[in-house]
Amino acid sequence: MSSRHRRLASLTKLLTTHVNAARHRDALSLFSRMLSAPDLPPPTDPSFAHAFPLAIKSATALRVPRAAAFFHAFAAKCGLLYSPFLASALIASYGAGAGASHELARRLFDELPARNAIVWSAMISVHVRAGDLIAAASALDTMDVAPTASCFNTVIAAVAESGEHPTRAIEVYRHMRRVGVAPSFITLLALVPACTAMGALTSIKEVHGFAVRHGMSMRSHIGSSLIEAYGRCGSLAGSQRVFNQVQDRDVVVWSSLVSAYAFHGRAEVAMSLFRHMKDQDDVRPDNIMFLSLLAACAHSGHADDALQYFDVLTKSYGVEACGDHYSCLVDVLGRAGRLHQAYELIRTMPVKVTAKAWGALLAACRKYGEVGLAEVAGRALFEIEPENAGNFVSLANIYSGRGMHEDAERVRREMEQRGVQRLPGSSWMIHHKSSC
Repeated sequence: MSSRHRRLASLTKLLTTHVNAARHRDALSLFSRMLSAPDLPPPTDPSFAHAFPLAIKSATALRVPRAAAFFHAFAAKCGLLYSPFLASALIASYGAGAGASHELARRLFDELPARNAIVWSAMISVHVRAGDLIAAASALDTMDVAPTASCFNTVIAAVAESGEHPTRAIEVYRHMRRVGVAPSFITLLALVPACTAMGALTSIKEVHGFAVRHGMSMRSHIGSSLIEAYGRCGSLAGSQRVFNQVQDRDVVVWSSLVSAYAFHGRAEVAMSLFRHMKDQDDVRPDNIMFLSLLAACAHSGHADDALQYFDVLTKSYGVEACGDHYSCLVDVLGRAGRLHQAYELIRTMPVKVTAKAWGALLAACRKYGEVGLAEVAGRALFEIEPENAGNFVSLANIYSGRGMHEDAERVRREMEQRGVQRLPGSSWMIHHKSSC
């Protein structure tokens, strides 16, 4: 390697450091100097193809106007478009930069003389970013080169996150297996939420089996996802089995198992797990564990335990309680019939009161027939969620349930005056006494 090429390699390494540290202006400034440096090869040198994608990434991150078009023209002039790394970076930039253009990315893709799996993966990602999951999935079927796991992972993750057609994620995974592409760790992480959304216990077992055979089930990220999936699909035995397989149990793994038991109303087991976790020197509870414990107490009516955990976790462990924690505690107190204590908590909580907290109080008021606090909670919700018909219907039904039919009718009229549309499936229970 000549001294000029060694110098280029050294500066490209520095350029990489700038990009990875998000020092994008420094990266573009360095790249600009590299283009005209007399002690470096000219930009037409093939070695420069490794520097271009880094500069493109920084320009895209800074949302430089027409960055993709500039680098596209310059790379074409230098004769470097044959590089799959440069071509894929340009396609990604067209699809994600300022003035993102799905069409321009596709045009460049179609014009490339040679496309490998890296380039295909970039185009698939652009389809996904544009929200065109059909085009992304279609691209997998029309690839003229051997696909990689990355090509499939992008589609599986996008389908799972969309929540619209989780079965499609399973289909893509099985297609992946049929064509001989081995699912990766990333594949399984993307796939498990889709299985959970479907409630497909068979599919979860299929993914779990693959993870076990390929030594992935012992990793905490996969383990916690599978624990949650089994729990949501009704298999606490499956959740416990995965938990037992995970070697390095971090707080996420513990929280997932606590959540699984809490979801099924097994509060005693959930609380026992927390006590056992506290004995582990290297595991400290976090805000997710906090929520899991409060949920367990809510499902089982353990209001005093919830208050104790709230105190211990915030004071002894320094976990900062957020709106969700306070809302969950309101729910615990409300379910236990301690409505005025729940209201006092709302009134004094140090964070912004959310619709979740007021909604939990309103639901408890409906359960226990408490009209006074229901009016307070209902009015608060009318201001926070002025278009949520459910709040109006709930308050009206509370009135009706206590025989306060004029008040129920007043809420119904107010809802109509505000132009709030009643949701399908919600019903009024405004019953007037018969005059017979």
